[in-house]
Amino acid sequence: MNLNLYPSSLFNFINTNIKQMIQFKSHSGIYTLETTQVLNTNIDKAWELLSDPKNLEKITPSEMNFTITSEGIEPMYAGQIISYKVTPFAGLRSNWITEITHVRKKEYFVDEQRFGPYKMWHHEHRIAPHENGILMTDRISYKLPFGFLAKVAHPLIVKKQLTKIFQYREQVLNEMFNS
Repeated sequence: MNLNLYPSSLFNFINTNIKQMIQFKSHSGIYTLETTQVLNTNIDKAWELLSDPKNLEKITPSEMNFTITSEGIEPMYAGQIISYKVTPFAGLRSNWITEITHVRKKEYFVDEQRFGPYKMWHHEHRIAPHENGILMTDRISYKLPFGFLAKVAHPLIVKKQLTKIFQYREQVLNEMFNS
């Protein structure tokens, strides 16, 4: 989302008055999910939580059985490879390997799937100052395997699952920062 296209007063109104927005778009067989959330905290605390891979389990629904399998997880850096086991959908336990491809400390980082359940996964995590604390934006561009079946599975399974994951994340982050 290019925030420069919108007047700041409109952007502030939307983000002050709506707790979280989740939007899905599609282009050329690639889906994009974008979600925003205002956190009542400062950049340092938000970055500390969001940029530490060990905290992913805290903000992921327990039924996904999320487990980091990499050893010696360090603070995030570009080029870092992180491996997980996760159950993205009932009955499907999967290895998931991501690479942290970009990091700008206290602003954003990007993780990209190298192996896993998606054909493509590019996840931008951004934080920025906001009049009520921090504006956190997640933007995920992803492509599903299995061609035509993906078009059927997306609205029935994948979109619902991703919405559930980000609604859970919103709830946990609200408990941590907004209560």
